[in-house]
Amino acid sequence: MHELSIAIRVIDLAEGHLRAAGGGRVATVRLRVGLLAGAATEALRSALALAAQGTPLEAATVEIEEVPVRIWCPACQREVDLPGLVPLACPECGERSGDVRAGGELELESLVLAAEAEDAA
Repeated sequence: MHELSIAIRVIDLAEGHLRAAGGGRVATVRLRVGLLAGAATEALRSALALAAQGTPLEAATVEIEEVPVRIWCPACQREVDLPGLVPLACPECGERSGDVRAGGELELESLVLAAEAEDAA
């Protein structure tokens, strides 16, 4: 399961940030996952729940922003989001383009520490 290795890496990164911040627990994990990243969001969410057991992320809420595939259309002279993975063609004019500008992201965007979340409530 590819998503489990990603989940373990996310937890490792988060724990490193926690150590640098002096410890604590994570209330929210925010990820950005592009459609080209090869990670199914629901499988990643399940893998994170499994891998986080017994860690400071165990009770964390997971927020996943799905990033669409974005290409540069040379005919329209602008970036356009694609409605799916294929074809790599402008949905407006049909021009094909291999100039992919977004969609491959797999990023730990942010962590919200439990104390920060409680202060905001």
